[in-house]
Amino acid sequence: MEQRNLGNSGLRVSVVGLGCNNFGGERIDLEASRKVLYKALDLGITLVDTADTYGSRGESEKIIGECLGDRRKDIVLATKCGLPMDDAGVLKGASRRYILSAVEASLKRLKTDWIDLYIIHRPDPLTPIEETLRALDDLVRSGKVRYTGCSTFAAWQVVEAQWTARHHNLSHFVGCQDEYNLFRRGLEKDLQSVMQSYGLGLIPHTPLAAGLLTGKYKRNAPLPAGARITREKRQADRWISGANWDTVERLTALCEARGHSLLELAMSWLASRPVVASIIAGATSPEQLELNARAVNWRLNAEDLAEIDKVTKR
Repeated sequence: MEQRNLGNSGLRVSVVGLGCNNFGGERIDLEASRKVLYKALDLGITLVDTADTYGSRGESEKIIGECLGDRRKDIVLATKCGLPMDDAGVLKGASRRYILSAVEASLKRLKTDWIDLYIIHRPDPLTPIEETLRALDDLVRSGKVRYTGCSTFAAWQVVEAQWTARHHNLSHFVGCQDEYNLFRRGLEKDLQSVMQSYGLGLIPHTPLAAGLLTGKYKRNAPLPAGARITREKRQADRWISGANWDTVERLTALCEARGHSLLELAMSWLASRPVVASIIAGATSPEQLELNARAVNWRLNAEDLAEIDKVTKR
């Protein structure tokens, strides 16, 4: 498995990461999650990505903590804070008070003394960015956190955060986690250039568009049993449309002409993009994870990329 630096930092991550939002909750239980996690280690996947809210608030972190044991040292463990951890919406945000309590809760669930990459899950409009960064800087200095990052920040918010960190000599973000796939290329407009300017690495999530880019969905055919778009109406409403079917069919034809699959295209295209460090793909079985891991080996040439742009760039 290829390893890349996360931006200009010294943190090395596998080009394919394991997204653990399927662990716990209604998706897969402890033993099924254990099999997926151990398969990731066997494949050379080093980035394991979760969040305190994944798996019915805390279950994903608990499962990872239960499964890792001595293998903790073999992975780059990333988790996030900021989204609500209670129904009342009190336990959330990026204030100093909340971050310092949230990180302790995550460390306990993960059964570890440190988090390699701690990510602010979304901007907190009620907290100045300097307060957030000072809290994160204290965690880095204490050794509880090694690196920090942000998720779903607008380009201007990333600039503000990086400038504030530099101006006050604080630990700065080394990566951004944002949605990026062949259907969602909006970050190329502003955020990509900001990341390049500040030396930030991109960890794209939803790389397969909730499964639409795997090749298992066909227009006017029954949706696969148990799949995310089949199971979740919100996902179906977001991804299923005539325009998207047209795009899938054109991309599929492009792949077939070159002897590759749609899954290979989706993953290899992301691996070829500027600033992409690691592609986090969720999996509910070892077999699915292995397919994702093997799908980044297509070396796209300039002609391939130009054809893909014709189909997807809007």
